[in-house]
Amino acid sequence: MKRLIALSAMMLLTISAVTFAQDANPAVPLFEPAVCTYETGKPTSQECIDLMTSRAKLKFDRAPLDGTTIGYFSFYRVGPDPVSKYDAPGGNIVGEIPQGFNFITATNEDNPDWLQIKGGLWIPRANTKLVAPSQFTGVVLPENWDQPFAWVLDTTGIYASLTPGGPGEKDSGYLTRRYDLVNIYAEATDAEGWLWYMIGPNQWLKQTFVSKVQPAPHPKDGNQKEVTGRWVAVDLYEQTLVAYEDDKPVFATLIASGLPTHDTNEGLFNIWAKMPDDRMSGATGAPSAYDLQSVPWVMYFDGSISLHGTYWHDFFGYRRSHGCVNLSISDAKWLFNWTAGATPNPNGDIVNYVYVFSSGKYGEPPHGMVNG
Repeated sequence: MKRLIALSAMMLLTISAVTFAQDANPAVPLFEPAVCTYETGKPTSQECIDLMTSRAKLKFDRAPLDGTTIGYFSFYRVGPDPVSKYDAPGGNIVGEIPQGFNFITATNEDNPDWLQIKGGLWIPRANTKLVAPSQFTGVVLPENWDQPFAWVLDTTGIYASLTPGGPGEKDSGYLTRRYDLVNIYAEATDAEGWLWYMIGPNQWLKQTFVSKVQPAPHPKDGNQKEVTGRWVAVDLYEQTLVAYEDDKPVFATLIASGLPTHDTNEGLFNIWAKMPDDRMSGATGAPSAYDLQSVPWVMYFDGSISLHGTYWHDFFGYRRSHGCVNLSISDAKWLFNWTAGATPNPNGDIVNYVYVFSSGKYGEPPHGMVNG
């Protein structure tokens, strides 16, 4: 999968250029008409330069920051070794948090040596580490959205290339920053099949450094009718989510889906239960054991698999979970509230479909398809 090889790909960019195939495909724009195209050896048109100049800054409204959840709750990593639970600070041992990937919600932090956790018991503060939830938020798509874009994933910072397939160059004038939003004006394919995106005049990024937002195939329900109302599409390849009102995209963000040993299932599902917060745990006694208190804004759609807010990591755009679709806390709240506003069906039920698909195959350059 491209996300797992991004760092090694970045190193290759800095030391050598990629040789282009003689029949490399010209740009295949997401929206028509195409103003910007790319052909090897030909200069960028003035019309394209004017477009890039006029759209140098992306103008999206962000999802509101969920300051209540982020500001009110304090989240702590516990362990990873077993940690005893007490009935009072320095009191009697009444239980244990077993070894594993464990996080707690603190309800009382006044004691310098002890934390009271959700449920009323106490643990030594020395066995914990405070974590700061991500403040990343997705974007609300405007009525006139007509320009493909992507989020930058690279965490170390590289310069854009002057040409597709070339090394990173300071002269490009663009140094990547995590979670930057960049417009995509044209695409080119290198000899190995990887796409390169034109993000500005003489600025190109390889697809392994970004997650591109693109429309999903419109899914059909059990009656072979296109789903309607409010539904979301999860692209496992790009690690993105796009929310739709009928066939109109209204919101887009980054997600973190299941790791290779815990793949998120593809298919069409329905959100069958929603909870403002829920405890999640599993694999007790195994090396992969986990126990997470107060997971916020949970929307179950595939058995115990859900869309939910995530406070324990900030790696959106990369596969990370045990199968759930991780969102930032703020994005999960936006979706939680938005799905609640769907129009009930004739039976009075609110149906929110979740369409999970993959726009490409992990780890393989798709020759003209978008990678993730």
